[in-house]
Amino acid sequence: MSQSTYTISNNELLFKDLLELNIESSINLSDEVLSKIDKCRKYLDHKMLNNEELYYGINTGFGYLQNVRIDKSQLETLQENLIKSHACGMGEEVPQEIVKLMILLKIKSLSFGHSGVQVDTVLRLAEMYNHNVLPVIYTQGSLGASGDLSPLSHLSLPLLGFGMVNYNGTKINASASLHSLKWEPITLQSKEGLALINGTQFMTAYGIHCLLKASKLLQWANIIAAISFDAFDGVVFPFNEHIHAVRSHEGQISVAAKMRELLSGSEIANQKKSQVQDPYSFRCIPQVHGASLDTFHYVLNVFLKEINSVTDNPNIFPDEDLIISGGNFHGQPLALSIDFLSIAMSEIANISERRTYQLISGLRNLPAFLVKNPGLNSGFMIPQYTAAGIVSENKQLCTPSSVDSIPSSINQEDHVSMGANGAVKCKRVIDNVEKVLAIELLTAIQAIEFRRPLQTSEQLEKIIVSFRERVSFNESDRILHDDMMNAVEFLSTYKI
Repeated sequence: MSQSTYTISNNELLFKDLLELNIESSINLSDEVLSKIDKCRKYLDHKMLNNEELYYGINTGFGYLQNVRIDKSQLETLQENLIKSHACGMGEEVPQEIVKLMILLKIKSLSFGHSGVQVDTVLRLAEMYNHNVLPVIYTQGSLGASGDLSPLSHLSLPLLGFGMVNYNGTKINASASLHSLKWEPITLQSKEGLALINGTQFMTAYGIHCLLKASKLLQWANIIAAISFDAFDGVVFPFNEHIHAVRSHEGQISVAAKMRELLSGSEIANQKKSQVQDPYSFRCIPQVHGASLDTFHYVLNVFLKEINSVTDNPNIFPDEDLIISGGNFHGQPLALSIDFLSIAMSEIANISERRTYQLISGLRNLPAFLVKNPGLNSGFMIPQYTAAGIVSENKQLCTPSSVDSIPSSINQEDHVSMGANGAVKCKRVIDNVEKVLAIELLTAIQAIEFRRPLQTSEQLEKIIVSFRERVSFNESDRILHDDMMNAVEFLSTYKI
């Protein structure tokens, strides 16, 4: 895995930057960013010197306790107490690659100089990122509206020497990792705890992770569909550019063009057909895949906007001499769009499973279940069952989280987005899509062998040859779980 270094600057964090980053990457902060952070911190310190005005979370309690004044001598304790008390996560541990994304996105949000944190705090987060000191965070605990309070509290605990981290491949106490690296715990100043745990970085990290994976799976969906198309001996006319020009959805036009490219030069595609039309799962690939592609781009734009925004509360504006309490931590834009992404990607699996079903059904001169001596051999009967079960699970997972809300903090926080639940579910949906596509790929390449000696396109034949290096033709029944898992690995590692 290659290493790269990304500089957090005044420039926007782009999707191509995220594509290039990986678990071995490192980051640094530009001088301009450090200057902005320092300027805001100095402004806040000066503002609080002889000011008796109440500022939420800076010299008051939190949530329903917003009107409780905190003595100046206790402001540091207030921030530490906030993080310790809000670290209430449960459930499964967040994958380490997503934890690392959370750290990056939290730093980016703090880098705009409207949060009041110390430079040392942000630099420590960067050091944690660079040394892979990755806090143990849990999937349950955020309502997706007061910021991702619980997950971000677990993210912040190691700054103070508390909590657990994954470091050098081992789960250890954060205090032990600090000792190993000769780091002193950070002493939080006024407002810092709130700046750290108010924000949408749990939701955005999950969303970005899902988008990164979805971008590759959408490419694979077209490639696998093209192999299935030739294996099923489909009619190419539905991919004609004139059909798509008169409807003109961008995703549809793009997918149709990709299908024409993938099938260009295919002997199978160019042979005379006995049928006039194919089932929708083949004929409507551009319309279905294209709609999911359009949704992907919409959701991506929402998340790119979010990761380049300030999402804690209150916001500090040194040049305007303003400290304003608002609601930028509310995850509604993310909650709605992550549900949309789940639905769109689930549809990729839905249509994929239908193509798999068609291929094993004994149609178009293919043997039933794509195996010699069906009856003695069950062949590819049960991989389709597995795909069907996964697709059904996705349908259940795609019930929108964003239509739900539960009031909290004695009704002060009376509408929440539930975007965190939606984000965690979305990852499961997309992981499931990968499995269903892997089953289709396995099935399609088995099926296309029954078209020999005819060849598909050069581009697709190259992929088939590479796949066959990992999974051989199925002559008779064997344990297909191994083949299916090898197909999943192929999708994740093959460079397309």
